[in-house]
Amino acid sequence: MAGSEVLIIGGGITGASTAWHLAQQGHGVTLLERGDVASEASGVNAGSIGALGWGALPDLQAYLTMGSLEIFKSLQLDQGYDIEFRASGSLQAIHTEAQYEYARDRVLTLRSQGYSVELLTTREVLSMEPEANPRLLGFTYFPLRSQADPVKATRALASAASRHGADVITGREVTAVHVLGDSTFRVETDDGDIRSQVLVLAVGAWSGPLGKMLGLNIPIVPVRGQMWATEALPPKVFHTITSTESAYDWSLEPNGSGDAPPELTHRGKTRITRHLYGRQTRSGQIIFGGDRQQVGYDNAPDATGIEVNRGHAAEVLPFLNDVPVQRTWSGLMPFSMDGKPIIGKIPQVENLYIVSGLASSGFGRGPMAGKLVADYIHGGHRPQVLAECDPARCVTASGCPESR
Repeated sequence: MAGSEVLIIGGGITGASTAWHLAQQGHGVTLLERGDVASEASGVNAGSIGALGWGALPDLQAYLTMGSLEIFKSLQLDQGYDIEFRASGSLQAIHTEAQYEYARDRVLTLRSQGYSVELLTTREVLSMEPEANPRLLGFTYFPLRSQADPVKATRALASAASRHGADVITGREVTAVHVLGDSTFRVETDDGDIRSQVLVLAVGAWSGPLGKMLGLNIPIVPVRGQMWATEALPPKVFHTITSTESAYDWSLEPNGSGDAPPELTHRGKTRITRHLYGRQTRSGQIIFGGDRQQVGYDNAPDATGIEVNRGHAAEVLPFLNDVPVQRTWSGLMPFSMDGKPIIGKIPQVENLYIVSGLASSGFGRGPMAGKLVADYIHGGHRPQVLAECDPARCVTASGCPESR
């Protein structure tokens, strides 16, 4: 039976980052992934990296976004990995008077808290993003937001972990997890067992099913996101692009419906808002997405949703009306029922940790989430900022985990 000091299940960006930081700290690490590294949500997202600055009183969101931003910069500038990182900034389009009032008030609040954000006129934006719709009412500008290639970035973290001694195993699926009498773990896979002293769950939307193997209810559900891309075009889009529509609509009902996570685009099959994010990649493709729909583990793209999103994007960048969609794809994002990440030690089982629930911004927040968990394991003390996302608040026992 193979063995490891720390076994991390999940080869997405959080798992790969956890592995890298633990390996740097001298731990024996195994990263286990059922497919290829970055084959799930970490590899199929838009590659947007959100950041507002540390602010006057840094909270969990500031740590996750700004810490991850620094890790992305380090991979590109210090570690020698070309992850297509670019500090592009982000523009959020404003479509209606109600959205403008919301955006204006939000900018004033964020600036008073020490964050980097501006409210720009459409004329100002046209000097930065010439293809923007001149009829829009304005834009919110986030100068620190950035972008990178999601597959390259995730695999760079896994490669860095391997360079520091971590064992990266792909193509092996977990079939059972056992808690042994000495508080260690035996993880069964479809190609042999692995024993570990510490177990980290970094499986994103599959946190619920894996939790059941340990007798735990982990309140994370899969939410389908989908995207589309054009053919390669000359440079036309220079920032990451979003819209105020969903942020405004979600502000009217911040806690969602109660029986689903907050900040979805659909309630059941009914659309309640449109959400938008996208950019132009280095290869020239323009990629956009936005829908957040709870449809179980069905991750097939929905043509109607793609068309709605394309229309939304064309309201911001009118030239997209004349550019055909070349391909579509989708993935499953891990949304917690209360909308907050779940990061830290699971109290019901000794030596068990989780890093999940990062919703639609797992790519932009996952690297620092992994580092914080690695620091927790290495030092034995919880980083204070993780109090905001303590698993004890929501993870419950569904039965006694099997010991043998």
